[in-house]
Amino acid sequence: MEKIVEEFELYGKTYRFETGELAKQATGAVLVTQGDTSILVTAVVSHEERDYDFFPLTVDYLEKMYSVGRIPGGYLKRETKPTDKGTLTARMIDRPIRPGFPDGFKYEVQIVATTLVCDEKNQPDVICVGGASAALLAGGVPFDGPAACVRIGRDVDTHEFIVNPTYEEEKRSDLELVIAGTTDYISMVEAGAKEISEQDMLEAMTFGQEAIAKFCEAQAAFLEKVHPEPMEYKLHVPDPQIDERVAPFLDRMSAALRDADKQSRMAKVEALKEEIKATQFNEDEQMSWASDIAAACKALEKKAMRTMVIETGERADGRRVDEVRPLHIVAGYLPRLHGSGLFQRGQTQVLSVCTLGMLSEWQRLDTIEPVEGKRYMHQYNFPPFCTGEVGRIGAPKRREIGHGALAERALIPVLPSVDDFPYAIRVVSEVLESNGSSSMASTCGSTLALMDAGVPLSAPVAGVAMGLIKEGDDVVILTDIQGLEDFLGDMDFKVCGTEKGITALQMDNKARGLSVEILAAALAQAHEGRAFILNAMLDVIDKPRAGLKETAPRIETIHIPQDRIRDVIGTGGKVVRGIQEETGATIDIQEDGTIHIASVDAAAGAAAKARILDIVHDPEAGEEYEGEVVSIKDFGAFIRLTPTKDGLLHISRVANGRVSSVDEVLSVGDTVHVKVIEVDPKTGKISLDRLDKPDAPNSRKSSHDDRRHDRGGHDRGGHDRSSSDGRTPRRRHEMN
Repeated sequence: MEKIVEEFELYGKTYRFETGELAKQATGAVLVTQGDTSILVTAVVSHEERDYDFFPLTVDYLEKMYSVGRIPGGYLKRETKPTDKGTLTARMIDRPIRPGFPDGFKYEVQIVATTLVCDEKNQPDVICVGGASAALLAGGVPFDGPAACVRIGRDVDTHEFIVNPTYEEEKRSDLELVIAGTTDYISMVEAGAKEISEQDMLEAMTFGQEAIAKFCEAQAAFLEKVHPEPMEYKLHVPDPQIDERVAPFLDRMSAALRDADKQSRMAKVEALKEEIKATQFNEDEQMSWASDIAAACKALEKKAMRTMVIETGERADGRRVDEVRPLHIVAGYLPRLHGSGLFQRGQTQVLSVCTLGMLSEWQRLDTIEPVEGKRYMHQYNFPPFCTGEVGRIGAPKRREIGHGALAERALIPVLPSVDDFPYAIRVVSEVLESNGSSSMASTCGSTLALMDAGVPLSAPVAGVAMGLIKEGDDVVILTDIQGLEDFLGDMDFKVCGTEKGITALQMDNKARGLSVEILAAALAQAHEGRAFILNAMLDVIDKPRAGLKETAPRIETIHIPQDRIRDVIGTGGKVVRGIQEETGATIDIQEDGTIHIASVDAAAGAAAKARILDIVHDPEAGEEYEGEVVSIKDFGAFIRLTPTKDGLLHISRVANGRVSSVDEVLSVGDTVHVKVIEVDPKTGKISLDRLDKPDAPNSRKSSHDDRRHDRGGHDRGGHDRSSSDGRTPRRRHEMN
């Protein structure tokens, strides 16, 4: 196959599709480029059908560090498990591609997106969806495309929409909307925003749909050059007898679904399915039609639930379509921890825990993205016991990473700045029970935990999951969907935000023909549900705690000159390590001279702060010190004023009266009360006077000194011993 290229420009940026040169043994392979960022997207379809009751699609996104000219960190020096961003990108490709395959397509499909070049200007993720669509269609796969994905930003000053903004353009945006679909319908939406209104979000979605159509047109022009030959794939069609035998159980399935308790309902539904298998199919049929029977029973359950909602407006648990499940909310559920919150909505229960730490405990990221790390971390755990099941507990799955990222995104816009709150913040949401909408429960629980910890959020955030049942022209929007309505419904639409506006949004759509009007109605209904939940949360805790918990670290920030950082650190870190060991505080020193001091004990933090300020302070004339004698010379004693500054106490100022040797009145290690009398502006040398002078050991009233000088340094006539011009005479060896 010859190399085929399609270059085009849209919304001020250049793009390119290319095929025929790379990865030619794949079913389809397309190199998709924006600017200099190039991703190779391949699609491979198995040669044989798989006997599954689900569509076996796998999507992998491979971040190659060479694409940004870097060597991977760690010991292995090669890419290993995907980063969280890589996992989220794979999910982003999967969700709009999966609905495009026809029913009955049971061939295994794998899509792999490999980053070859990332120019660190143009973002590599959204163009992968168009690349996957083009690779499938170029390979002759029966896929409902072209499909495309765009990222929509909005300039914070001009409010103009930006299509596929660069990293720099995104910094000036108050919206990040990722939207995917075809010319005719939207299949996936993700968004993060700075409290924008539902109307603004709807306008962005409408604009995004128009942009998707233009990218699909460009992809179609590329495919016309390719002239793909449709491959022969037979669609699996179950024996019609299966549906005929299962259909009569519709009423009984509807009755089994009418149970508010998840475990009880599932048990009734499974018992009915087993009865259908046992009574309607013999052993041979059960073996040969196993996946088809399972699919038919699932379809029966889906039809019963949807018919119930469409015809009666009643849901399986008896709620109205716009009704939120009963709430149970507790702030500060766990003792001693920095912050915690329990949020329960129906049979979905999440315990969120907030931990505060030094900024040095932020999460460093080794990724192709031009970002070093993040200060706010949200992690979501979904153990098998939360659904009453037995399973393996190990590394987080893609779903857990995705749900955690959504809750994290929802709260970032309301977090305080580093200057106002210099902490690294980690929130862990433990799902203890799940019956749908656990990611939104995590968002609500995280808000409770942060407020309980005393984190000064600009506004509390709540979230709600919306659903959709669409049969022809009949449309019903559901508030606060449970698991059954998620699995068997047409849409999972999660909306998070404050009283002011939306902070995060995510939608997966299985229904074709999702109109702007339906989206507008879903956003409006979500606003009402979110407000109801937020008010219930505010009844429990209406604002962040006034102070931190006793167990939380107190962090104080000070700033020192950059040229004094080395003094605070010391050789090999000796000084700062000593301060930490002696005071018990933790010290984090930044390159710009910012120092964060953390301690649970306020006295320890104050002591560490005082030590640091002593180190960087330059003594000034008139200041008094309790200093330690660190060295004795013939001409005087050196006194330690600060950890880095010594001053000279001349022999003439160590006592009242004359001493022949300094060690007559001072020893190394003594503490003396001194005053700075002069700091030489050129050399920085410090001259001291002793304020607690003792009498000299050999001092007598008859002595020559006692006849000439009184204790105050004046002669017997009361005249000052200073020179005629008012300056104190300086002995030559004072400057040593």
